[in-house]
Amino acid sequence: MIGRRRSRIPIPPPEHANRARVNEKIRATQIRLIDEKGEQVGVMTVEEARSRSIAAGYDLVEVAPDAKPPVCRIMDYGKYLFELQKKERVAKAHAHKADTKEVRLKPFTGQGDFDIKVRHAREFMNEGHKVAILLQFRGRELAHRELGIAIIKRFAVALQDLGKMEQEPRLEGKRMHALIAPAQKQ
Repeated sequence: MIGRRRSRIPIPPPEHANRARVNEKIRATQIRLIDEKGEQVGVMTVEEARSRSIAAGYDLVEVAPDAKPPVCRIMDYGKYLFELQKKERVAKAHAHKADTKEVRLKPFTGQGDFDIKVRHAREFMNEGHKVAILLQFRGRELAHRELGIAIIKRFAVALQDLGKMEQEPRLEGKRMHALIAPAQKQ
């Protein structure tokens, strides 16, 4: 194995890893059974519940494995998986991911360029994105960090009606970073 690098990409778990146990895969000896109509039958052995599910023409699905005793339900497993996938798709569609947009400045950025950068940042914040301000120092400009802090503060003041400074200016090497987050919409 000399000379081979291991991948840093995590291997996703298999799809079936977090699925419910079905029929013969149920490990418990005693279970609480819910029939196909949704009525609670009671506590019984897995064999009894399995024979009931076969008689009804459905699968025996473990829906609450952590309960004492585990809860199993007689249902169509394929339909159950479809409903779970449908719920995940709906949840994913409603989830809003706040991206971070970046605006790059220099300590001696002119007023016209500064106004354009502020206008772009306003557009990003109106769309609900966070704005990362990246200030790049070159050469001897690094000796005047206060100019960088002043321009970032001026940028934050220009956007204060839309959001607030989430991360104060921080110097990392030759770059200064700050983060402005949009205000929560009422």
